[in-house]
Amino acid sequence: MSKGEFVIRVVPSLTDFSRQDWGLLAGASRDDSQTPYNPFVSWDFLASLEEAGCAAARTGWQGQHLRLEAPDGTLLGAVPCYLKSHSQGEYVFDHGWADAFSRAGGDYYPKLQTSVPFTPAAGPRLLVARGQDGAAVRQALAAGLKMLADRLGVSSAHVTFAPEDEVALLEEAGFLHRNDQQFHFFNAGYGSYDDFLETLASRKRKALRKERRAALDNGITIDRLTGKELTESVWDDFHRFYVDTGSRKWGRPYLNRRFFSLVGERMADDILLVMAKRGGRYIAGAINFIGADTLFGRNWGCVEDHPFLHFEVCYHQAIDFAIERKLKVVEAGAQGEHKLARGYLPVVTHSAHYLSHPGLRRAVADYLVRERAEVAAIGEYLEERGPYRKGERPGEDE
Repeated sequence: MSKGEFVIRVVPSLTDFSRQDWGLLAGASRDDSQTPYNPFVSWDFLASLEEAGCAAARTGWQGQHLRLEAPDGTLLGAVPCYLKSHSQGEYVFDHGWADAFSRAGGDYYPKLQTSVPFTPAAGPRLLVARGQDGAAVRQALAAGLKMLADRLGVSSAHVTFAPEDEVALLEEAGFLHRNDQQFHFFNAGYGSYDDFLETLASRKRKALRKERRAALDNGITIDRLTGKELTESVWDDFHRFYVDTGSRKWGRPYLNRRFFSLVGERMADDILLVMAKRGGRYIAGAINFIGADTLFGRNWGCVEDHPFLHFEVCYHQAIDFAIERKLKVVEAGAQGEHKLARGYLPVVTHSAHYLSHPGLRRAVADYLVRERAEVAAIGEYLEERGPYRKGERPGEDE
């Protein structure tokens, strides 16, 4: 596909980009001061998903990555994109759209999905090479996604957990805007966890202190592991927790053991494992990824159930780490209003959706108007019931 002074090529794998070229698009590391680093759009993370077979044609994630090039082959931009035969592992739910289109005689699958597989974390999706005209490249990539959907004859193209400014640009290209909600912790320059607690209402503060003490009953201790501490033995333990809990929650965990070895080899300094130990062995753990200024909480698992241990390992320890490392935000994954009482606040997330069938587009557009209003109303309701004292909410004027 070509248009004007650029060419768009579709490639099946991240290995069709060099690690160095992709680093110019997405930031090479947390030390990259020019491009804010998001670990989930790094070459290491996305290529590991493919190499481990987690994001592959046989799992319903067939690579259709867009390369935007100048006529001389210079890489200008890219989009991580997949041809999907289902809607699993996305966390922006369109199963109702698929069912309605099927009942009307249409084929919703396959569809195009621009996202990080199995990862409900916001980050750039229309990637611009360093030194290029960002607006022009993003416009070309948005147009390229529509062109690819039309050329393949698929029902739709979806860009999920994108920044709001990218979604606005996609809207201009004919995509529909969808909102959802997550809960994030914002570090207001706290010197310690106790400093954070002092901003909460007295009753909430006492409840969290009691909760944290109770989580470590029965001789439980917590280890935080990163870098060289992430040994294959540790990955064996964590994968066992992940599979046990994931199998009970959704039937088949998305990530295999090979994936954890690959990211452990390639991204060890960008990973924090919070592991709970009892009786000399690990019994639970949570994996987090470290970005430029954000700690991203991802997967949790356990082989023993203990009161409040999930909250300690996933949420309280993440806050501790963010404060110690002076990270600005903790993104604790999808859903979970229980996070509100633990200092996490409602945040609107954004996605964009191109639907090729006019009837389906009209129906979804009408639905999204009502859904956006509902998301906004729920967010306002939860904001009013947050744990912070008046004037103490992060970012709130005194």
